[in-house]
Amino acid sequence: MRKYAVIGLGKFGISVATTLYENGVEVIAIDKDEKKIEEVRGKVSATLKMDSADENSLKHSGITDMDVVILAIGEVETSVLTSAILKKLGVKNIYAKVDSELHSKILEIIGVRNILFPEKQVGEKLAYTLISPNILRYEKMTSDHCMVELKVPDSYVGKNLQELNLPNEKGVHIIAIKYQSIQVTEDGENIVQTKINNLPGANDIIKEDDILVLLGSTGNINSLIKEVSPDGSLYL
Repeated sequence: MRKYAVIGLGKFGISVATTLYENGVEVIAIDKDEKKIEEVRGKVSATLKMDSADENSLKHSGITDMDVVILAIGEVETSVLTSAILKKLGVKNIYAKVDSELHSKILEIIGVRNILFPEKQVGEKLAYTLISPNILRYEKMTSDHCMVELKVPDSYVGKNLQELNLPNEKGVHIIAIKYQSIQVTEDGENIVQTKINNLPGANDIIKEDDILVLLGSTGNINSLIKEVSPDGSLYL
């Protein structure tokens, strides 16, 4: 089982920590504030009251055993000091929440590559869903890659994945197809369930009302969004 540590238990940190735990992964929540520790106790795998800017404490916390460390500290100085210590200890997968471009640039200099702008990213996701009625979800995965859930454009209906050839034609991969399936209950009642075809094959045919889960570079995804938007709307 993968192990995650979340350092900093503000609203963002608590949301990340509890959501990860609810999805079956091991999560250690760390903060120097006892009240915040109490707030998540029982909602994560373990809690640790500690000042993350104290190198000795962080070194003996087991942090180097984590697969991913999420740094959710809003206070810039503590965030920078903690990041520097994590890098010194050899922690590779660090995701850091920042609130300003300056904060981001300082962490990038230290060597933190996964920078999170929560408010900016929420705004971007809203903007993209407003731009095109085809877009149900837009998630930045890294600085230059994203994942999109897209309602099937009319021009795709009836074609199989080999005919669409999105990886070669558009530089975009279809990693899953969501579709509606009617199930009959023991009482004879028809209910509609959403099912997922993970890693669909070349001969799978696109149907009306399918939802495509796409992965690709931000540029390629945005070009595709523009192409399939009914009015050819420009992306951000």
